[in-house]
Amino acid sequence: MSQEIEIGLGKKGRLAYSLDDVAIVPSRRTRDPEDVSTGWQVDAYEFDVPVIGAPMDSVTSPATAIAMGKLGALGVLDLEGVWTRYEDPEPLLAEIADLPADKATARIQEIYAEPVKPELITERLHEIRDAGVTVAGALSPQRTQQFYSTVVDAGVDLFVIRGTVVSAEHVSQDHEPLNLKKFIYDLDVPVIVGGAANYTAALHLMRTGAAGVLVGFGGGAVAATRKTIGVHAPMATAIADVAEARRDYMDESGGRYVQVIADGGMGDSGSFVKALAMGADAVMLGAPLARAVEAPGHGKHWGSEARHQTLPRGFRTDVGTVGTLEQILFGPSHQADGQVNYIGALRRAMASTGYVDVKNFQRCNVVVTPYGR
Repeated sequence: MSQEIEIGLGKKGRLAYSLDDVAIVPSRRTRDPEDVSTGWQVDAYEFDVPVIGAPMDSVTSPATAIAMGKLGALGVLDLEGVWTRYEDPEPLLAEIADLPADKATARIQEIYAEPVKPELITERLHEIRDAGVTVAGALSPQRTQQFYSTVVDAGVDLFVIRGTVVSAEHVSQDHEPLNLKKFIYDLDVPVIVGGAANYTAALHLMRTGAAGVLVGFGGGAVAATRKTIGVHAPMATAIADVAEARRDYMDESGGRYVQVIADGGMGDSGSFVKALAMGADAVMLGAPLARAVEAPGHGKHWGSEARHQTLPRGFRTDVGTVGTLEQILFGPSHQADGQVNYIGALRRAMASTGYVDVKNFQRCNVVVTPYGR
């Protein structure tokens, strides 16, 4: 039963929890960490680890998407990022990393004012495909109708539609909105769509035929949606709500399983593990992978929210560099700060609760421990 709090005489609000507010409880049965499986699957595509590299220019380039694929994860390229606007974006990535904090957002807006070029979308996706890994690219809902045919013709395996808030019932008076259900039905590749942050929105997205639903608004460490537009959804509650929508949709659809993917706000391995415990099948990581030696952001991190031409809802931040992609995912770690060895942390948590795979780990017991107490 949800708990409502009276904010004032005229308004009530539901009590919601962040990942910092919950903790996993060990069970009576334990296992060896090497005996658990961390694999997951979306449609026909199988992965060794439940990690998706966020479609952010500071995280995923064609080269890092290939590196993630070879490590058993999935990298998603932002098809509206600098890689599809410029033939050689490396000097611009270095410039963004070196900008003073007070000038970064304005310069990012200028850089991303350059139009997206369809031929570069094709070129970048072909580069990833030629490396023999799963090919995934992301567009915002606003650009999907304009570029989706280019993306599909280029040979994408998984198509991601990612925005701050994506609904199955977008209403517009000045243009024909994207009909998600028809679009997904007509498309020949699995579609992952989001973000969604509550039961009803997620259930409607599942009914469009999406293979996966992103939970949250992405951006995490570099998002300012709460400060700019007042929108925020604590992730523990959001994931649990969407996982419940998945269960009800399975009953409604006769057994069709939709992947739940937590997106944003998992800056340490503990949060990553707890997102899976709350019901996610996989996690889309931004800041953790932006800390990699190979990351195109050069130790800085920013997302699509920072490039909006009139209302930026994000910023560039300094995340530093802590190790290679392989070390961040698989260790070894030499600090107890949760920034390295994410999969080792997941294996240890699954072993401590006695579960052999991620789907079963979603059933583990948790407690509410309000952060700071």
